[in-house]
Amino acid sequence: MVFKKLVWTFKRHPFLYISRFKLLSKNSNSQAINEYYYNQLNTPEDIPSYFSTINDSIFNDGKPSDDIDRVKILTVWLRKHIKGGPGLSEPSEEALKIMLEGKGGVCSDIVQIFNNFCVLNGIKVREWGSTRTPFDQDFGGHSFNEIYSKELKKWVLIDVSSCVLFYNTHTKIPLSVIELYQLVRSKSPLEYDSFYKTKYFSEKSVFNNYLNPKTTPFLICNYSNKTYDKYLKYTRSFLPVFVIHFVLYLLNKSYYYLFPLDDYRKIFLDKI
Repeated sequence: MVFKKLVWTFKRHPFLYISRFKLLSKNSNSQAINEYYYNQLNTPEDIPSYFSTINDSIFNDGKPSDDIDRVKILTVWLRKHIKGGPGLSEPSEEALKIMLEGKGGVCSDIVQIFNNFCVLNGIKVREWGSTRTPFDQDFGGHSFNEIYSKELKKWVLIDVSSCVLFYNTHTKIPLSVIELYQLVRSKSPLEYDSFYKTKYFSEKSVFNNYLNPKTTPFLICNYSNKTYDKYLKYTRSFLPVFVIHFVLYLLNKSYYYLFPLDDYRKIFLDKI
């Protein structure tokens, strides 16, 4: 019991959570974030070969040319084969193996492996997280993705955990992250639909993760898969994860958060 409490302290304690945001957060705007996406730092050659093996199984019957159709096939396959469980903080190949064995994986783990599959399939992708304004310790946050559709010529939010897309009620065009939260905050009509019904989808979860007007999105930038894989692989056995992340921060190799809609200082700076 004491050991479990120590593990929780290292991984989930609010002090560490808020401290991470203070170190890594930057304010931005909806125009400036357009230049950031995961594929800038991560090429197909950077992705472990195990992902290519699994990718061949996912698209065994061929790949649709449309980006959103390809992403739907990928998302449904992952949702069918990943039951979920505890958070992992493992190198990407090991994380994927653990998840496919049904032994773990939270939304942030699924989002990160989804990033790698998108890179392999030539789809521009980026990763988002969310918190609450003001900071709410009871809201654990959520991770989700955004892909760039060449056909629609725009970014499109996709929740891999619940296979959800959001739509403009009038145009029926899928929404980007910024478009969604702008509509939520202006109390404008919008629609959403799960293209693969799972236990992870519910009206309550959609409201909690997206439609609550206090929800604040942030873009995760500068994540190098091969860098984090290397450090997690060689130091995970003897260093707590938060220490590994802090070392990468000191080496200027860390990811960071961009807040395009809110001032992160108003959320976190007076909390510790």
